[in-house]
Amino acid sequence: MSITSNIKLAIPKIESTREFMKFVEECSQTANKFFTRTLMSILINMKFDGSHIMHEYVIEMTNIATRLNLLE
Repeated sequence: MSITSNIKLAIPKIESTREFMKFVEECSQTANKFFTRTLMSILINMKFDGSHIMHEYVIEMTNIATRLNLLE
């Protein structure tokens, strides 16, 4: 598989596997924090507008809460 050039530029040249795995872990934590903030914002700002049935609204809120729990 090939990696596009813009992704290659974002990955630093690392010689050690341990250092690379540490880099990946740090990036993952940053992404998780961003995703958590996004999900919290969606959950806090959700309002039932009557365009769907209440059951779908509750399921959507439950799905967001479950994803937040998985992110801890």
